[in-house]
Amino acid sequence: MQITMLKSKIHRARVTGVNLDYEGSIAIDKKLLKEADLLEFEKVDVLNINNGARFTTYVIESPENSGEISLNGAAARLAAKGDIIIIVSYCSVSKEEAAHHLPRLVYVNEYNDITHFNNAIENLFHEQVSKDAY
Repeated sequence: MQITMLKSKIHRARVTGVNLDYEGSIAIDKKLLKEADLLEFEKVDVLNINNGARFTTYVIESPENSGEISLNGAAARLAAKGDIIIIVSYCSVSKEEAAHHLPRLVYVNEYNDITHFNNAIENLFHEQVSKDAY
């Protein structure tokens, strides 16, 4: 049995541009691609925090250290420059591999510069519930 798991995530990136007339895709800074273990033309889901849109597209590489995260083609209608997005990719693993699978999580600031990495999602909900319980 194969299970689909989170492979990688770029968390809270800022959209730097939109281009409706360009061939569809999401252009991502080459450095972010390397650090998030994403390949050019890889399928990704994009989650727009500003408007709730969720859509699938594919990656194209933009210049290293450019900070670029731009949406092209039809995807350009689902975000505006400055929107905060989450970019996620998935992988298929066996049930045995899933027990030990760790995703690559890349966190960025408002300029799409990497601030830190992780392999587990911080459980902020649990912390909030614990604080509210007292």
